Amino acid sequence: MIRFTPPLLEARLVRRYKRFLADIEMPGGEIVVAHCANPGSMLGCNMPGSKVYLSPNTNPKAKLAWRWEMIEVDGHLVGINTAHPNRLAEMAIGAGLIPELAGYASIRREVPYGEASRIDLLLEGDGRSPAYVEIKNVSLRVGDEARFPDSVTARGTKHLHELMAVAATGGRAVMLFLVQRGDCAAFRPAWEIDPKYAGALSEAHDAGVEILVRACHLTPDAIALGGALPLYLQAEGADAPAAG
Repeated sequence: MIRFTPPLLEARLVRRYKRFLADIEMPGGEIVVAHCANPGSMLGCNMPGSKVYLSPNTNPKAKLAWRWEMIEVDGHLVGINTAHPNRLAEMAIGAGLIPELAGYASIRREVPYGEASRIDLLLEGDGRSPAYVEIKNVSLRVGDEARFPDSVTARGTKHLHELMAVAATGGRAVMLFLVQRGDCAAFRPAWEIDPKYAGALSEAHDAGVEILVRACHLTPDAIALGGALPLYLQAEGADAPAAG
């Protein structure tokens, strides 16, 4: 669980721009610039006038006093800070909260592998094959489903091919999607946005890459890991979740 101390401050979004900046209207009416730690399009999560939640930036070297953490969409909180999923996953795995990834003696971050890439988490233990875990933040919702990606991601497709290479050599390769919202009933790749990535995810599944999806519970006080979501790999209209 990631705790916010003090609890997040409620404000209003004026606009998001230059990817990493957002103008925010504070409770007293002052407009401030907050850091937006999200390189994606934030489709559906950047509507001006929406309630947003900020944390104070305690880094003395930071140029901006506030960080944008969450936005309210259709009455539900959505986490937009892409720095949190890796940390949340590491904490959850260490605490045994993801049974599929439990029992490893060590967790290392950002370990080099593949083609000049770094794996988000490398899990290692005596007598066990290392588990290469790639983590993606999911904030997009379409209907009642979480979708990824929210924009074309050649980098994400590259990561899937690198995981497939791990699986091809007998290693354990895991794609973990953390849905930073609690209002989704299932997960599906966004074929309508990036068919190349969606196709690669289906190919990766068939090649032995494990695909895990977990929801999150969000409040202004904390982000906690939620339960597993069903995985659908085909384009919309499929009637059965993927196995494994």
